[in-house]
Amino acid sequence: MNMTMASIAGQVGCLTLAVIFAALFAGLWLDRYLDTKPLFTVVILLGSVPVTLFLMFRLVKAATDRIKPVQKDSLINTHQEEVNRD
Repeated sequence: MNMTMASIAGQVGCLTLAVIFAALFAGLWLDRYLDTKPLFTVVILLGSVPVTLFLMFRLVKAATDRIKPVQKDSLINTHQEEVNRD
């Protein structure tokens, strides 16, 4: 389960970086093209925050939906098998 949490955290981190860099480069390009120095960069970067939060929520929700809960019976059986081995 720890590996699953680490992989989800890694995916969220990469997603966040990708969205921020895309917003940054789009804003810089628009500012250069329209000669509006910091306007579009700031607006698009601020607009990317809710987009990033939404995408992170969807990513984590999809990942946690794939995790199957451990049933109580399987925990008892696993414990009994460990006791029997000792």
